[in-house]
Amino acid sequence: MNTFSNFEPPGTRSKGLSPYSYVQSKDKSLENHLAIHLKEITRIGAALSVEKNIHKLLEMIVDEAKSLTNADAGTLYILDKEQKALQFQILQNDSMKIRLGGTSGTETNLPSVPLFDSQGNPNHANVSSYAALTGEVINIPDVYDAEGFDFSGPRNYDKSTGYRSKSMLVLAMRNHENETIGVLQLLNAQDLETGDIVSFSPDYIDLVVSLASQGAVALTNTQLIQNLTDLFYAFIKSIATAMDEKSPYTGGHITRVVDLTMMIAKEINDTGQAPFQNTCFSDDEMEELRLAAWMHDVGKITTPEVIVDKATKLQSFFDRIEFIETRFDLIATAIENDFLKHKLELSAEGKLDPEMISRLDQDMSEQITTVTKDFAFLRDINQAVEFMDDDKLKQLQNIAKKTYHLNDRQRPYLTEDEILNLSIRKGNLTEEERGIIENHVEVTFKMLNELPFPKKHAMVPEYAAGHHEKLDGSGYPRHLSKDSLPLQSRIMAVADIFEALTAKDRPYKKPMKLSQALNILSFLKKDGHIDPDIHDLVISSNLFLEYAKAFMNPDQIDDE
Repeated sequence: MNTFSNFEPPGTRSKGLSPYSYVQSKDKSLENHLAIHLKEITRIGAALSVEKNIHKLLEMIVDEAKSLTNADAGTLYILDKEQKALQFQILQNDSMKIRLGGTSGTETNLPSVPLFDSQGNPNHANVSSYAALTGEVINIPDVYDAEGFDFSGPRNYDKSTGYRSKSMLVLAMRNHENETIGVLQLLNAQDLETGDIVSFSPDYIDLVVSLASQGAVALTNTQLIQNLTDLFYAFIKSIATAMDEKSPYTGGHITRVVDLTMMIAKEINDTGQAPFQNTCFSDDEMEELRLAAWMHDVGKITTPEVIVDKATKLQSFFDRIEFIETRFDLIATAIENDFLKHKLELSAEGKLDPEMISRLDQDMSEQITTVTKDFAFLRDINQAVEFMDDDKLKQLQNIAKKTYHLNDRQRPYLTEDEILNLSIRKGNLTEEERGIIENHVEVTFKMLNELPFPKKHAMVPEYAAGHHEKLDGSGYPRHLSKDSLPLQSRIMAVADIFEALTAKDRPYKKPMKLSQALNILSFLKKDGHIDPDIHDLVISSNLFLEYAKAFMNPDQIDDE
């Protein structure tokens, strides 16, 4: 520690007693004050070490430093990321009843203090920057009499407020690696008995330096934890970004599910109504749920794009309805060629008359019209907009039985794989493809279980892997029922379904109206697929309408 007295900054000269001399005090009240705070310093250190909120931590450092020295005011600066300036974090003045920064809710909005001038020379004019650069502890009896530093700031403040800045103690905050991370500045020490403004006693300096050191270490640890948290979230969002690049529809889905999940969780916290009147997620639990929502579809990173983005029943790397269209054009041409060939044969035999030509042309036209209608039907059912009923399935099977001749070979109208895909009754996925899609939940669980989540977030894999479970046990992958399904997973399930129903960026369906989506949710509730209590809460609170206004197209929000 470089505590000093009679210090002269470069270019200054002492005039009698240096303004930085220690003022010795031996009265009994000071000894008692020191004794009390010697006991407190251990408690303070322990409190600082467990505080994880940076704003509270910074505020605690200033509060305790003021208490140790009986100072009226205190300021705390933190070195910026570039280590080129000190940024105001906390400003407190008890007699002026001012508290800025920390948990006050009021930002400091004061300019930073540069450590170097425009030419890169050290800024020794400002006392806080000097302390940061040199590591010296600066004890000034009266800033109005001090030389070597620019105290125009405190003087201007005094002039505008009527305050009188006098004694000042400034010291660098150094962490366990002896790196300066900030500066603590205390102002106007007060006499314990009279309350008069006095110089900061050197008897306090060791305590304040110890406090500042403990605070710096605690702050460094807290920042490290925050940096790790930020890194983890960046990692999570990079995965979502990767999925966004793989499938823009999935990427948007993740973000919206996160938002809706947290909206529902907050509504549960805020409601005082049954059955959630005794349910309240803590900050850690809310963070745990947020992480699970961000990661709920991470397993889809292994799912083939052709399945994730399958827009129609025949979609693969492209929509194979184009193949069928070309084939049916060829069938129509083959029919026309067969009739032309037949006409030539009849003409050669002298059997072709106008009546025969008319009858043949009519037959040809009817067959080609049938081919055209068959393709139109196939194109419609390929869209997977409506449920495939028995009549449509029978019509498809009749088309599949048809054949045509090409190059002396009998060929089917449709291949077996085309028939399989077009026969899908609901949606656009075959059973095999649906199995691959559903496997993403298993992959999600495996991937998340490999991550070393802290104890407070240990349930992230469980919550994330449960968002496709249903209360009646018909969901996947583990067929959990209500009693085995965590509330957090049930919240995500509702959010996931509602987002999928109302998404405006799916290539395979038109954006659904809000009323239609709510009707479907009502049926899902009735059938025991989603949590009825969550459903009723979000309906009664108009939360879905709030979500719709934020994420849906205006024309999706209907009056119904």
